[in-house]
Amino acid sequence: METSVLTFVAPLVTLLAIYCPGIVSSNSEGDALYALRSSLSDLDNVLQSWDPTLVNPCTWFHITCNQDNRVTRVDLGNSNLSGHLVPDLGRLEHLQYLELYKNNIQGTIPAELGNLKSLISLDLYNNNLTGTIPQELGNLKSLVFLRLNDNRLTGRIPRDLAKISSLKVVDVSSNDLCGTIPTTGPFEHIPLNNFENNPRLEGPELQGLVAYDMNC
Repeated sequence: METSVLTFVAPLVTLLAIYCPGIVSSNSEGDALYALRSSLSDLDNVLQSWDPTLVNPCTWFHITCNQDNRVTRVDLGNSNLSGHLVPDLGRLEHLQYLELYKNNIQGTIPAELGNLKSLISLDLYNNNLTGTIPQELGNLKSLVFLRLNDNRLTGRIPRDLAKISSLKVVDVSSNDLCGTIPTTGPFEHIPLNNFENNPRLEGPELQGLVAYDMNC
């Protein structure tokens, strides 16, 4: 009996994956978002609607989906959240906006955010994030806005960010970054005050010379 049931179910799952990709993938996206919810302390119950038993997360408050029921926005700025980010966020492959600014989120920025190839805006400013800026963020070739200011980030500004031609806004002010400020690619047009209040950050680096990151 078990064999006959499996014989029926397996082709059905395959057909769903082919003809209804939103149904299959949305569960994975819901799992990723619920992992985030589980890692956060939500004093104001802004995540109360995040019910993992629903078919997909598109009906959850603060979540926006496209017509294929794929998550494109997470809007949780200024929501009195604390806790930490989770690597699972890297599974939201259609995500365009990740807005988690003005909370009290701690810990590091997951390198897995570099998997979000559709990401346009990454706003994590005004939190309590530590550790380095992952070099994997240089993989975000659609990124336009990168705001990481007012945290406690350390280390260098990854040079791979200078390869993102779409990047228009970078703000890493008020951290504890070190090394030098890049001057190539999009960094040619980023104002210097977007790097201020990093006591160990030098710059901009001298054109044509080896970058002087000796203090980092």
